Amino acid sequence: MSTTTTTVYSHNQTLPEPQNALTGAKTGDWLAELRDNGFAVIKNAIPQDRAIAYQQKAQTWLAKNLPVQSTINTFSAYAVAHDKFMWDARMEAGVIEAFSKIWGTEELLVSFDSLNVTFPNSKDIPRKGAWEHVDQSPFRRGMHCVQGIINLSTAGPDDGGLVVYPGSHRLVDEFFDTQTDPSTWSAKDLYWLDQIKLDWFKARGCSPHKVCADIGDLIVWDSRTIHYGSEPAETSQTIRTVIYAAYSPAKFASTETLQCKSEVFSKYGGTTHWPHDNVVVRKTCAMLPDGTRDPRDREEPLELPQIRDRLLKLAGVKPY
Repeated sequence: MSTTTTTVYSHNQTLPEPQNALTGAKTGDWLAELRDNGFAVIKNAIPQDRAIAYQQKAQTWLAKNLPVQSTINTFSAYAVAHDKFMWDARMEAGVIEAFSKIWGTEELLVSFDSLNVTFPNSKDIPRKGAWEHVDQSPFRRGMHCVQGIINLSTAGPDDGGLVVYPGSHRLVDEFFDTQTDPSTWSAKDLYWLDQIKLDWFKARGCSPHKVCADIGDLIVWDSRTIHYGSEPAETSQTIRTVIYAAYSPAKFASTETLQCKSEVFSKYGGTTHWPHDNVVVRKTCAMLPDGTRDPRDREEPLELPQIRDRLLKLAGVKPY
């Protein structure tokens, strides 16, 4: 069985910014920080005791049957996207409320995204280094997607975690229009930046910033903001444990996308971080290095989620 997937990107013309609730945010509010800096940290989105419980669930999931996959610390196969603790964390009131404030609606969809568990002091594992990128096509203008990290561990300066270039989201349109050839643009919602491109942003005041957060905090960032995931320093003692989750208005999704999303859900599959677009039916099998299927792979989560109306609506299976 193959893990290869094909995504068809349909838009090939400039798409305007959809409506959001950031315009009137007042200075000092985290909504204003997201608008002005391109990222924000929402404190105590999940009560610490429940966040610790999710952390333990995540690490137990990993310890029960350590998966074999090409990436070292980000897990998307093994039906983990739909394990009960993943859905319970996604459905936390403080997390949903934050995205409801961003988009000005409670009628949201959520991504079926990955679990990340990164161990510290792994000197024998090759370091990835910086890999700066934005997760939005030049064809999209304005804020189309806000990504999220549900923090189930402390993210200190030396721990692995999100690095952003504050303010870069406000410069991407100018960058694409003046520093790139539109004929080379792709509808794919991913754009890598090499050092020459980064220097253009740095010359305009953008520099890397490690986002620090506590257990139970929610980190959000505009997909236009330059970012990457950093490796832990050798001094770190933290087992980084996070759930990636993004939410956007259900009205953003087409009928075809909702049908596809429902099919992915029925197969306990994963998606990209986009809740309302770029949804494909991914193969859920995990492969060993020799090309055979991992015998520890599974067709459904270790612990099935509790199916509720709210979950089905967030999944795009049931309409609002």
